[in-house]
Amino acid sequence: MKDFTALSPRELAPYIQHTLIAVGTTRDETIAHAKEAAEYGFDAAMVAGSWVALTAEVLRGTGVTIASALDFPTVGVMTSAGKAAEAAELVRLGAQELDMGVQVGWLRSGDFDGFREDIAGVVRAAGVPVKVMLELPLLTDAEKAAAVELACEAGAAYLKNASSGQIEVASPESIRYLVERAPEGVLVKASGGIKSRQQVVELLSAGAAKVGTSAGIAIVTDTSDAQTQSY
Repeated sequence: MKDFTALSPRELAPYIQHTLIAVGTTRDETIAHAKEAAEYGFDAAMVAGSWVALTAEVLRGTGVTIASALDFPTVGVMTSAGKAAEAAELVRLGAQELDMGVQVGWLRSGDFDGFREDIAGVVRAAGVPVKVMLELPLLTDAEKAAAVELACEAGAAYLKNASSGQIEVASPESIRYLVERAPEGVLVKASGGIKSRQQVVELLSAGAAKVGTSAGIAIVTDTSDAQTQSY
């Protein structure tokens, strides 16, 4: 296993998906965000769907992945058909990876087939890696196990512990839970309240392949402190 504790803050950048999904984000802020992703060597620029085309234009030729999210930040409110259509459109605009919210309420209601097909529809429509936000803290032990199994059956490329820090500050325990249950070929992304080098190291050491955070620059410049915010 790689010794992530030996990596400098800047060497963590290739594991970080640099995230900017906030109400009122402007064109100039989006351009700056995309340029930061290239400058600091982040794995991806994660942006709202409305800014995917612009981000793809700015990052063309840089090798930085363009990522976006759907049924987010409020998870489980879109129809399955709407999700699939949005996934296809985001990929057409330039998204190379998608993070998606799941139907937690359907899962908790026992509609396992609906939960699985909701994810599978996005996977089929996208044709790019789909990361599934499982919202683990909202689930019972039995529901967590079912969510992992169903998401993998649906074709998820990545399992995520949560959609944001409002649901869970990403923990090594949650990441290990997913890593231990993910079949070969399915990876894990950590998300939620990640704002320090130490957190990133702990999450990667627990088995995460990538982490998503809006505090990427503070992390890789080793300037995060008690005032640093992250979603």
